[in-house]
Parts: sequence; C-alpha cells; structure tokens
Amino acid sequence: MIASLYMTDERLALQAEARRFAMEEVLPVANELDKQKADIPDSLLQRLGEKGYFGVTIDSEYGGMGKGVFEYALIAEELARAWMSVASIIARSQGMGTQLADTDRRETYLRRSARGQWIGAAALSEPNSGSDLAAVQCRAERDGDEYVITGQKRWCGNALNSDFIMLLARTETPGPDEHRAKGIQSFLIEKERGVFPAGLTGEPIDKIGYHGITSYALEFDGLRVPASNVLGADTQGPRKDAGAAFNSAMRGLSVARVHTAARAIGLARGALEDSLVYAQERVQFERPISSFQAIRFKLADMATEIEAARALMYQVAQQVDEGADIEKEAAMVKLFATEMAERVTSTGLQIHGGNGYTTERAIERYWRDARLTTIFEGTSEIQRKIISDRLLKKRS
Repeated sequence: MIASLYMTDERLALQAEARRFAMEEVLPVANELDKQKADIPDSLLQRLGEKGYFGVTIDSEYGGMGKGVFEYALIAEELARAWMSVASIIARSQGMGTQLADTDRRETYLRRSARGQWIGAAALSEPNSGSDLAAVQCRAERDGDEYVITGQKRWCGNALNSDFIMLLARTETPGPDEHRAKGIQSFLIEKERGVFPAGLTGEPIDKIGYHGITSYALEFDGLRVPASNVLGADTQGPRKDAGAAFNSAMRGLSVARVHTAARAIGLARGALEDSLVYAQERVQFERPISSFQAIRFKLADMATEIEAARALMYQVAQQVDEGADIEKEAAMVKLFATEMAERVTSTGLQIHGGNGYTTERAIERYWRDARLTTIFEGTSEIQRKIISDRLLKKRS
C-alpha cells in the first residue's frame, strides 16, 4: 500500500542504489570505526559527494539532484541503517550556509555544497539554551564592517572538520515588551577543515554514542565575522524584523525532524534485520531461538512498528514537498519514529542476549544511537508540547 501511494519507479531506483551503497560501502566502515570513536573518513565523505547525497535537495542547475524532502528521507533511512552518522553528515550540506545576499557567493557555495565540498556545522545550542533557542546569549557586536563574537556554544557536531559554522547569536537585547527572539541573527563563519579560526576554541564532548561525528563545546573570544556573512540578509543588510533568523531556524527544524525520523527508522530496521539473522542462527535447547514464540512475537512487533513509522514519515515528507504547514506533523513523526526506534533497538539487543551487550555486533550501535534520536532536534517532551499546543490552539 505504501509503495503504491508514494513510491514511483524513480524513487524505488534511488532507494535501491542508496541501500546498495549503504550496505556495501558504509556498513563495513561503520563496523570498524564506530567502536574506535573515529570520525567519518575523508574517503567516505568523497564517495558520498560522488553519489550526490550532499545535494539531494539542491536544484540541478547548481549541480544538485533537485529532489525533495521525500527523497532526502529515503536516502537518509538507508544510510542510517548502516551508520547514523553518515545519514547525519549529509544534513550539514544541502545548501546549508549559502543564504547570503551576494548572488555570486551564494551560487558558488551552492555548487560546492552539492559536491560535498561545503560541509558545515550548526552552532545553535548553548550551555543554558537548548530547546529554548530564544534564550541564546552568545553575542555578536557590530564593529565597522565586522561583527565580533563572544560567548559559548555546545553540541556543535562536526565543528572542527567543517568548512563553515552556521552560528546563531544575539546582536541586541530585547526590551521587556518585545519578543525574546528579537536581535537574534545567523552568521556564516568560514574556516578550513581541521582548524579553528582565531578567536574560537573547542573541546570535544565525550559521548556514549553517535560516533563518526565529533561534537564540540565552543568558546568564542573576539572572533571577527564580516558583516556580509549575515545569513538570510538582503542587499540592504541584516533583516530587521524581530525574530526572523530565529523563525527561520525553527522552520528548518521541521525538515530536520523528518530527517531524524528517517534516521530512527533506519536504525530500527538495522536492529530488526540483524535480529532476524541472529534468531535463526542462535541455537538453544537444540533449536533456533526463532522457533520460540517469545522471540517470534518480538520480531513481529518490531516489524509492525517500523512499518507504521515509515508510513507516517512518507506522508509527512510528501506534505513538506507540497508546501504544507507541517510543524505539528513533523513533531508527530519525530516523536513516533524515535520512540519506536528506542523500543525496537532495545528489543533487538534483548534478542541477541549477552552477545548484544558487546561491541562485536552492530546491534549495540543501533541501540546507543537510537537513544539519542529521542533527544536531539527537540526532545520527545518538546515534540509533545508542540503537538498539544497546536491541537489546543485549534480548539480555543
């Protein structure tokens, strides 16, 4: 039913190729490097660029695939089934960091983005500002033709290895009767891969999972950014309307939540597929454990939950591409898919028994990474707040 509704021949071919690439080229690298907490190697980044996965949603005139969020989610699910970090790194391109007033620069960066030569990092969260982005305190003070940045950021994935950092900072403090988001702007910080520019230092955050992309705590101490690097500006300079950059960031989160749902589904699928193999290979009491009803029913529930989440993801992704307002629906699919992935990967680890609680098998990676999906891009609690706010607003 799902295929007949949404999956054209072109989409099926795109999905099949992404699946082949993920299983043949991504999974072996993940199985080797994730347990070492190593970053995605340059050789794999290059292959992702060659496949066009950094430019799925970039117009073909700039060298991208010219596809929609639906195809983006299709590819992300396949990549996450092998290594969630690889499904994540493609989100740090897709035209990110190209919304400049200068047309020539914008087009140059779009072309680089599509090739995987303009891979960024997003510095949004702070030690005291995560889900509440309007509480951003990192400062950007105007000094002639530049802004001087001071403050802290946290959870900036890929900060060191990026070509740029997209920074959310405050240029002014709102008055008591003004929106808290007033004065928040987005800035483009251009940099070399493997180097922090003058005025910026970073310390890696030692995570329990989501290896392949190192996350950083950043300290800005007088970093200078050209005024022409304000993102979302027009030829007259930064946008003056209160909260424009903040609202843009929040809109971007809706697409990011569909992407997170796709990653969660990929992780859950990895757990199911590995568990199906293991359950038929593992013999106890002189027969495969797949013959026991307790195991068979777990597998049935896992498969059912994955299919339900995927159906919702397809529906919401299609709505995004049709231009619908999907804030509530994006929150729903993010909530449902990530909570599902946590349950399914945990069940998969249970099926593996003691062998699952080792780094010898990929199931523990899916389990660790699935736990994170319920936290980043807005926690499950935040998604429930968004959903309930929208539901109750309609009835007020």
